Amino acid sequence: MAYGIIFKALSGFYYVESEDGTVECRARGRFRLEKSVPLVGDSVEFTPTEEGRGVLMEILPRKNAFIRPPIANIDKMVIIASGAVPVTDPYLIDRMTVISQMNDCEPVICVNKCDLEPGDFLYDIYKKSGFITLRTSAETGEGRGELFAAISGSICAFTGNSGVGKSSILNMLEPNFRILTGEISKKLGRGRHTTRHVELFKLPGDAIIADTPGFSAFDTENQLTSKDELQYMFPEFEPYLGECRFHDCAHIKEPGCAVLEALRAGEVQKSRHSSYVRLYEIAAGYKEWEHKT
Repeated sequence: MAYGIIFKALSGFYYVESEDGTVECRARGRFRLEKSVPLVGDSVEFTPTEEGRGVLMEILPRKNAFIRPPIANIDKMVIIASGAVPVTDPYLIDRMTVISQMNDCEPVICVNKCDLEPGDFLYDIYKKSGFITLRTSAETGEGRGELFAAISGSICAFTGNSGVGKSSILNMLEPNFRILTGEISKKLGRGRHTTRHVELFKLPGDAIIADTPGFSAFDTENQLTSKDELQYMFPEFEPYLGECRFHDCAHIKEPGCAVLEALRAGEVQKSRHSSYVRLYEIAAGYKEWEHKT
């Protein structure tokens, strides 16, 4: 038996990075019978059959898994935002921080295009809320070292609204990244922007980046936690939880709410609380069985 990580899944083949290099594997038939699908990012056990080939035997326990895009074991979600055109709505960031934390994935907030606009309002919101927050410029290279330090040793995925510079940031981190993805797409006979498979790439500093068509479209439907757990996804609420008049306080309009008192005192950011209320209303509409699927 040997062990490795699936770096690419394509046409029924799984390309596993192991101590002996890349091994092209097929999955055992029982995976199909058990309706268990190996995902890029999975740590797996495989049996080598011949040089450079093998058979997947087991999928080791996952820390998380996403359906769209299909990927597992993401350590950090790098959320790219911008204070320039386009200006990122904080709610979009807040939704992804919640989804990330629910899946045991640490959010990293990256305010890009700081050469055009420093994005102080976004930077201050998330720095004060307790998240790793940094500024970058794909044009000037500002923040490159800080971003490398934030993702070093991790498997990361990037997300953000269209136009904030996700691709530019990736190429700032590794100038050959565009060439790598372009070569793979050419081999598949598809344009780079229509690539349909998910793949991991190693970057300097022991970081691994997920190259996926879902960079900007991590599925957030039906992924919210229950309304009662949502409060724990807002780190700035933590000092005030358990201090409210009512033990089941929703922190929306209840009298004697410690979170609302902190909001009025400026200890909790207004945009963050507004996002919490929006997400609470969505989570409250989910049925209990939806959280178990």
